Amino acid sequence: MIVWLNGTHGAGKTTTSALVQKLLPDSRVFDAEKVGETLMDITPGLPGTDNFQHWPPWRPLVVETARRVLDYTGGTLVMPMTVLVEEYWREISAGLAQYSIPVRHFVLHADQETLRGRIEGDTVMGPSAFRLKYLEPYAEAARTWLHDEAEVVDTTHITPALAAERIARAVKN
Repeated sequence: MIVWLNGTHGAGKTTTSALVQKLLPDSRVFDAEKVGETLMDITPGLPGTDNFQHWPPWRPLVVETARRVLDYTGGTLVMPMTVLVEEYWREISAGLAQYSIPVRHFVLHADQETLRGRIEGDTVMGPSAFRLKYLEPYAEAARTWLHDEAEVVDTTHITPALAAERIARAVKN
């Protein structure tokens, strides 16, 4: 099974995924961003883009990597990864379904003010214009399709530990 934690930057995906992994027996965290980083390391570089998700190889490579890891290890993959383009989500979820891999899709949500504050106050990564530019695309995706495609966990006023407990409880039921 895959537990996919979606949502924009600042929602708490990375922190929450590590906590969810501790609560689900036989689970591992697989950050699909590493697939994008591998593509970014190709030299000479792939065609220019502001987001590796726009490269057509990224999506099937995420599916194939997740499938291969699950074939090898079994258990559950907890995948913290923002996907805000509906077409990309459909491609990934259809690819996983093709291999009969069940997916529990959660969106970690927070209001725009909270997200902005978290990004601007991030003491690990520092403030990030890249991360801030995804606030409006997230809001648009949430309004138009994303919240209909997932179980929404509002992290505006809860800790990552509480969000993780809610997700783990939902997955176990």
